[in-house]
Amino acid sequence: MKRGCLLFLMICFAVIISSCNTNKNRPIKLKGLAQGTYYAITYYDSLDRNYANAVDSLLSVFNLTASNYHPESILSKINYSEPTELNDIFIDIFLDAQEIAEETNGYFDITVRPLVDMWGFGGSNAEDISSQKIDSVLQFVGYKKVTLTGKKIIKSDERLRLDFNPIAQGYSADWIAEFFESKGIKNYLIDIGGEVLAKGKKTNNAAWIVGIEKPAEEMSSDRKVMTKVHLINKALATSGSYRKYHIKDGVRYSHTIDPHTGYPAHHNLLSASVLADNCCKADAYATACMSMGFHKAKEFIEKSPELEAYFIVASDTSDSKYYIYATEGMKKIIEE
Repeated sequence: MKRGCLLFLMICFAVIISSCNTNKNRPIKLKGLAQGTYYAITYYDSLDRNYANAVDSLLSVFNLTASNYHPESILSKINYSEPTELNDIFIDIFLDAQEIAEETNGYFDITVRPLVDMWGFGGSNAEDISSQKIDSVLQFVGYKKVTLTGKKIIKSDERLRLDFNPIAQGYSADWIAEFFESKGIKNYLIDIGGEVLAKGKKTNNAAWIVGIEKPAEEMSSDRKVMTKVHLINKALATSGSYRKYHIKDGVRYSHTIDPHTGYPAHHNLLSASVLADNCCKADAYATACMSMGFHKAKEFIEKSPELEAYFIVASDTSDSKYYIYATEGMKKIIEE
């Protein structure tokens, strides 16, 4: 072979290798709307494939399964006792939710939907609340009052309604992750409405970095990062009381409902961020912690070695607005 031909082949080979490395090192970013909120996804793919349409299709299917607001969703039909066939997504969410409800002593409970609506957090205006009305609704609230038999949901009372909101965003992040893994994509960051799943690393071999929001004075206040978290092969979800609330007669009512009392949770825990192996659990446990309040949540987390947490707690002293509680594992991956 002539030297010129050999040189030409070497140049072509170098160009191909360079092209592959460029594609592998270039992040692909996807953004859109889903479940009444945003999604933002970043991933690395040596084949430079764009999965925007596939992700939108997956999230559309998910919406037709788990949405409280889509009248044709499986969840809506279950809630209003209309004939429907359960799919694997619905069954997985339901079983995960029931397991977490048991683990948290009912502080996480997907049957709270009637209470959510009563307090005006379900898209309708708040009703006139009385202890008698709450007691009447609590009669058909409780995770033990609904079961899965085969592929059929059995409700002890037809008025019982389910709410997947406290777990759906996390589950959908895990579902998108399964899709990426099936395509051989190993490095990605999935953020659906603030519930985040990180796998692998960025191209510079660095961890993914996400923020935990600083408590806001008002719902409309600008969002500010309080703490940065370095994530590798973990999920992080945050639930807080300072973005969704009602004020009535000078009293602030959080959107997090205590399933035991029927009232919005009232305590000094402003924000609960939970680190777990998957986003479904992180999402659900963060909600449960906000329902529990700081002391019960701290006790629960300390008894759960597979979880880490970062709590922002309102201070009862005049010299500080809040203080931080973080588990030892969380301290290792945060930067203030």
